[in-house]
Amino acid sequence: MVGAFVQAATGMGFSLVAAPLLILYLGPRDGVAAVVLLAALSSVLPLARDGKHAHPGAVVRLLIPTLVCTPLIAWALADVDTRWLALVAGGGVILAVVILASGVRWGWLKHPLGAVSTGATSALLNVVGGVGGPPIGIYAANAGWSPVTTRATMHSFFIVQNVVTALVLGIVWPNGWQLLALAVGTVAGVVLAPRVSAPVLRLVVLGISLVGGVSLVVGGL
Repeated sequence: MVGAFVQAATGMGFSLVAAPLLILYLGPRDGVAAVVLLAALSSVLPLARDGKHAHPGAVVRLLIPTLVCTPLIAWALADVDTRWLALVAGGGVILAVVILASGVRWGWLKHPLGAVSTGATSALLNVVGGVGGPPIGIYAANAGWSPVTTRATMHSFFIVQNVVTALVLGIVWPNGWQLLALAVGTVAGVVLAPRVSAPVLRLVVLGISLVGGVSLVVGGL
């Protein structure tokens, strides 16, 4: 529910919040598969609201390397011990939190190679831990888009990326309680986001994500 709320409010955050707990609950492989499908669903309603503000060119530039790399990465990691996947996923979440919290700006991301590396990195983190959002968030921050363009562009990207990742990894269907929590969180995010301080919301997301990432690392040891 919290993950869906921040996804609707900011354009990303569902996987950062939900992935660590779902991976601990379901295991690295089923947990990631469940996260990416739920993450795709969490972007549908917000995209219906903001879709006209999306940046189509950026979505395509980011999706091409992501869709090429996703099946290759999944195939390469198919036989890796799930404990190591949990450790890498936890480390990826922690690294993502640190990078996002730093507010880093990299000018080279505006060049074509920046989009390629961003899409490929997002694919890797999504397959390993269901947390492909941070590279896209960093790319958006460097692009200088307005908040509504950022949200719409990221929702457009994440729906396609997460559906494809779910198909590659194998569908893990959400249960009724998960869908209910997703619906409540998404509606709350759409309705209440304008009334919530962006810095406060960002701090909550980063704090929960950091705790989740540490939990994954500890669980994999």
